[in-house]
Amino acid sequence: MDSYTELKEMIPDGSDPNLYPSMSGNNPAPIGFEGQDEAQRASNLYPSVADDTPAPIGFESQVRDELQENGADDSTIVNMGSSEEENEKATLFFRDGKRKIDFVLAYEPDEEDEDEEKKRYRRSTFEKNIVDDGLILEHEDKETSKNGKTYFTKVHVPWKTLTRYAELLNVNMPLAENDMHTEFADYFESCWNKIPSPFELDEDVLPEETDYFTAPFNRSRIDQFIIKDKDTFFTNAQRSKICYEILSRAHFTDDDEEDDRHNKKFGIRKLLDNQTYNAAYPLHDGRYHSEHSLLTVGKDNDRHLLYELWARPGAWFKYQPLDQIRNYFGEKIGIYFTWLGFYTTMLIPAATLGVIVFIYGLATILDDIPSSEICDNPTIGNYTMCPMCDKRCTYWRLSISCAYSRATYLFDNNATVFFSVFMALWATFFHEFWKRKQAEIDYEWDVADFEEGEETVRPEYEATVNRRRTNPVTRKEEPFVPLFSKCIRYFTSFSVLLLFLALVIAAVFSVILYRIVMSAFLYGSPDNFIKSRATFISSISAACINLVIIMVLNMLYQKIAYFLTELEQHRTLTEWEDAFTFKMFLFQFVNFYSSIFYIAFFKGKFVGRPGGFNRSLLDTRQEECDPSGCLIELCIQLGIVMVGKQIINNITEILIPKLMVWFRSRQSLKEKSDEKVYSRWEQDYNLASMPALGLFGEYLEMVIQFGFVTIFVAAFPLAPLFALLNNIIEIRVDAYKFATQWKRPLAERAQDIGIWYGILRGISAIAVISNAAIIAFTSEFIPKLVYKYGYSPDQTLSGYTNFSLSNFQVQYLEPESVPDKMNIEIFGNVTQCRYRGYFAEDPMNPGRYNYTMAFWHILAAKLAFVVIFENLVVFCTWLVMYLIPDMPYEVKLQMLRENFLAKEALFNAEAKQKTGLRQSDRAST
Repeated sequence: MDSYTELKEMIPDGSDPNLYPSMSGNNPAPIGFEGQDEAQRASNLYPSVADDTPAPIGFESQVRDELQENGADDSTIVNMGSSEEENEKATLFFRDGKRKIDFVLAYEPDEEDEDEEKKRYRRSTFEKNIVDDGLILEHEDKETSKNGKTYFTKVHVPWKTLTRYAELLNVNMPLAENDMHTEFADYFESCWNKIPSPFELDEDVLPEETDYFTAPFNRSRIDQFIIKDKDTFFTNAQRSKICYEILSRAHFTDDDEEDDRHNKKFGIRKLLDNQTYNAAYPLHDGRYHSEHSLLTVGKDNDRHLLYELWARPGAWFKYQPLDQIRNYFGEKIGIYFTWLGFYTTMLIPAATLGVIVFIYGLATILDDIPSSEICDNPTIGNYTMCPMCDKRCTYWRLSISCAYSRATYLFDNNATVFFSVFMALWATFFHEFWKRKQAEIDYEWDVADFEEGEETVRPEYEATVNRRRTNPVTRKEEPFVPLFSKCIRYFTSFSVLLLFLALVIAAVFSVILYRIVMSAFLYGSPDNFIKSRATFISSISAACINLVIIMVLNMLYQKIAYFLTELEQHRTLTEWEDAFTFKMFLFQFVNFYSSIFYIAFFKGKFVGRPGGFNRSLLDTRQEECDPSGCLIELCIQLGIVMVGKQIINNITEILIPKLMVWFRSRQSLKEKSDEKVYSRWEQDYNLASMPALGLFGEYLEMVIQFGFVTIFVAAFPLAPLFALLNNIIEIRVDAYKFATQWKRPLAERAQDIGIWYGILRGISAIAVISNAAIIAFTSEFIPKLVYKYGYSPDQTLSGYTNFSLSNFQVQYLEPESVPDKMNIEIFGNVTQCRYRGYFAEDPMNPGRYNYTMAFWHILAAKLAFVVIFENLVVFCTWLVMYLIPDMPYEVKLQMLRENFLAKEALFNAEAKQKTGLRQSDRAST
């Protein structure tokens, strides 16, 4: 006997006690059908094959066979759904084909699990309670699923429940069509639209949507809102959000509700954590691909439209359909992609100028006098240099540093200073123009006052906090954490935070030791090829090791930051996210940038000199910079860490979701039978889930990149270019994940990018100081400037190499610094060697070396440059902030107009109510 025959025989006499409750006996009726008699319930749950209603999903072929046996004509059989795609589209609704599926709960029972009975009880109680809260449920047995083991509970939110919760959640809905258009804006837009652009989206495919003024929904004034169709008045994103609000607060035990909250026995998240349900998710709108052309036939659904215009790799150069992204995924995800697109666009001028600076370095590299002296001047190139390390290292010729000096000039030239000033101003423009853009989308997407008026208390906060007090704003009782408890929790969190930051410093310290040991080993190599490239090899290998350490520690830090944030007990989701973000960024900032800061500001600065090296670090000699400086090492570190991180992230973001989807769907794809429809809810169940932390990882990746682009741009002018290329890929990779590889995420609301904006402003402030210090203390810009205008006889850099090197009498070398091999056959009897620095032997005290006057002149010039650079940038920043208003004038007008209409609607409602009362009074008299 097949499954379909069994199913028919179960109606109404037999039953499946788990998912198809009996129509008779003591077993409960199906949830949502309690008020119907047996015949009605049988008709609704299991449509008759003789009617025109759809066959049970998964049994279409058996129904066709029965219809043929009963003599049905071909048209009846064809119309009942022979197309696989049509059957799949039908699974977006309940069996009646009318009620939309707003949420799906999935579970796979394990009879061997000793807790399975408890889980069954929780599911039964939970589903009963959400039905009491106004939801309608429909169940699918595991026999109808392709994998044969997953049960699905489909959830529908009826109109009455939608309107009730829309009012509770202050959902803004259309009130009147937007009639505010300024003449200048209309003229500018009409002129701009006449210019053809390959980046614009096709208006035939994506027509312009009507813009509305909105107001918080109110059931008492429902006739004032523009309701063209009740089924489409609330978007799918809004419906799923309302549904989740109910699911997140329903309890799953029969205990008293107050006891239930204290015992944390409520909410869908808790049920997911304890594996009562395996997944809970809203459905995608259908397939993301179609056999038909979008231009000729149009979109199959909103998901298909987003894929073709946004997520498809071939659309990489097109603007993003931001309104459609917001409507499909919600404001929070929409704001992320708006910010990412804005950031990517702003990178275009920075990347262009960075490439120009690099090309300038390439074009003038042979004209650089200091590097030409090292490479081409036989006298200067044959300078005997002091050993770079103790014992193993011997003397060496300055000409070995030729390639290093050439490479350094590419990133250490006059154009770099100009580019650093530009990037400081660029960061200011970026922040100011983003504030304007954010003001626009805040108004257009109705989230301007979201955090102040709409955000509710986190369910986890309600569950973990036992104390209660009356909210002074809402006058409602809610959980409360006293001040002394907050202080203890924050102090504990801060202490643990410091402990793990110290662990990051220890990891950086270990990499520094590796560089010291590796450099000493390579400089002592008899192979001249290795010896001449010792700095390159040690820098590259250390940067790769550092990258691996960074990626490993990231996984550890995320768990620690999550634990500490939970410990602090934050009231709202925004507060929780801001606290978690701050901790993770602090971890990541130290993790990614500490090794770079070491090279930029510490390496080679406290080495000492021959005969008096600084050995305070584990009694070993510290790292030295090449005679050409440490800037090229900083560039290598930046390039490997920044670009390597981007490559690893992009690969994992593409491969991991695809592998997860393949692994989860492999069982379903093995099922080749046409008897079962691969339903939309099962297809989405097999998709990967969005990370629990949502967009945090995406924001963090971009903010860390922003730091590379701004803080260290003086050392790596190509950073904006690599960031731009990465972001072009990143937008489409993220879009592809959201549209095709991930379950549809919950549509959450947000007002802005949160604490990330403050972090970006902080990074920009650090960038001004950092770039000024890199130019002054790491590059050779200031020493060359001082030499050129203060010491050069002909106002050129001729002789700068000799000026920047000091002489040392080798007889005063410390015993531990004397080379094991003197290489007399190469260097002869060495009596003095040269080293990088500004020292001179005291004629009154042989063997004692003091700083020269040039050192103090250069130091004074460096400090003066830092002060002038910072004040210039700060002044320009203030000027930009003053000249650019935070909110566009058009948005201000529209907000005033909307507020006026909202008040007018309220007055009209009051007037109508008073008129109704007068009429009723007259009728009664």
